[in-house]
Amino acid sequence: MSLFLSSMDSVAVSHSLLMGDEPWRFLLQIMLRATIMFIVVVIFMRVLGKRGVMQLSVFELVILLVLGSAAGDPMLYSEVGILPAITVLLMVVSLYRLVIYFLAKNRKFEVFIKGRPQYLIRNGVICIEDFKKEPLAFDEFYAELRMQNVSQLGQVKYAVIETSGEISLFFFTADEVRYGLSIMPRAFDSKFSKIETSGHYACTYCGYTGITEPVETFTCPACKQHYCIRATNEQRAN
Repeated sequence: MSLFLSSMDSVAVSHSLLMGDEPWRFLLQIMLRATIMFIVVVIFMRVLGKRGVMQLSVFELVILLVLGSAAGDPMLYSEVGILPAITVLLMVVSLYRLVIYFLAKNRKFEVFIKGRPQYLIRNGVICIEDFKKEPLAFDEFYAELRMQNVSQLGQVKYAVIETSGEISLFFFTADEVRYGLSIMPRAFDSKFSKIETSGHYACTYCGYTGITEPVETFTCPACKQHYCIRATNEQRAN
């Protein structure tokens, strides 16, 4: 008898682990629910328009997350009906279309919802105050530049972070490339504050570059930081 009860307990535990509180036949209902919600979401995505993931603003990503949440619950939970979920989807898409309408009509409203592009680099120097406003680390930013074949900031005329989070780069021509801060891996390992010989030096914080005479403690004219490295005028690889 105890062996039978133990076996029954094992079956109950296995069922709870695999299905929770739902019977096995609920799997068929999940398949039907998932199919219906998949078709509904495809239709609503078609209404939203053709946008690649990298082109989406924060606002549009939020809309997609809400759509995913509204569509996912009725696929899994028997207590969540399909009709309420479709109603949520209809409301979200309708509100999205309404917001898009006002975005086209009011520039201030567009900036409030989507934000605005920000300069990260101007003429080879990092725009520190604007950079601080963005959720972007220096290492992440430098990695993005290196993937665009940038080895030092003197090759970059402008870098702009778009509302989608993408970074647009505008380069100096080959004969305009100037001395700048090297962003290659381990370049900052040799940073120092005491300059013993005159030459081109770049601030390791903002990238400001200029000819500096020997000095006990380097002070960047732009950001007042005290560490620098030798600047380089290396050309950008094509």
